[in-house]
Amino acid sequence: MAKAHNDKKTLVVEKGITRRQFFKLGGAGVAAAAVSMIAGEVSASESSLKGKRLAMVIDLQGCTGCGGCMISCKNENNVQEGVAWSYKKSSTTGTFPNVRYEYIPTLCNHCEKAPCVRACPTGAMQKIDGDITMHDPEKCIGCKTCIAMCPYGVISRNSKRTHGFWRKDKALIKGCTESPKEVVKKVKGTVVPYYNPDREKNIKGSGLRYKGIVEKCTFCDHRVKRGKLPYCVLRCPAQARIFGDLNDTKSKVNEILGKYKPMRLKEHLGTEPKVFYVRDYNPGNYKRSYGSI
Repeated sequence: MAKAHNDKKTLVVEKGITRRQFFKLGGAGVAAAAVSMIAGEVSASESSLKGKRLAMVIDLQGCTGCGGCMISCKNENNVQEGVAWSYKKSSTTGTFPNVRYEYIPTLCNHCEKAPCVRACPTGAMQKIDGDITMHDPEKCIGCKTCIAMCPYGVISRNSKRTHGFWRKDKALIKGCTESPKEVVKKVKGTVVPYYNPDREKNIKGSGLRYKGIVEKCTFCDHRVKRGKLPYCVLRCPAQARIFGDLNDTKSKVNEILGKYKPMRLKEHLGTEPKVFYVRDYNPGNYKRSYGSI
């Protein structure tokens, strides 16, 4: 099986396959894209994001905590095992039976005053059109300054070679099950069974990434540049994620932010996050009464 790595200039495959050939191996990604278009995705050629302030609103009353956002993010962005660009904060408070469960989905907040961007010594963390907080693998030296500066804990560093699980050749049950490496070979995958080449086409090194650099959510920059919604937004079964431009007064995000008082994580730090939370979900109930003295 071909194994990918990066020499800081070109992502190649160890058996001498070029980047162009590497893309051709992403046939599964092309098929998936076709299915997505049939499913009703908005598709367009390169669209301008200049002058836009892209943001996300998460309606907690609609969110069911199903984890679909986490799964779809991993699928779309080739996120490896043990790393989560999209995650959650959950807690249970109180004493049974009087308890309260809270679930808050999390991701990079794409702060307008992003500490990671200000602190990055090489410019790997940067602001691009749409006010997206973007990471350039080619400039990253893995110093972890961005991780130290981010108050949200949403940046991960690849201390080991990426996608190690799918490179293993040991079967779970010898003579009965196939090894991860064999599975990849059987489905004609490239390092991972399903490889989406769109990330790599957009930013060099961002497809499978490599050891020694950091990674994080990019608002699916490779999609929004082409007029498509971030995949976690599109695949939320409850439509609890809403994406749009804060500079557009008629955008859906501004409509919702105008109707409900929003909350942002660690807003007091002055980072001005662009992930907003509205309303709340509380399935709890109680027997009505006036109380007592």
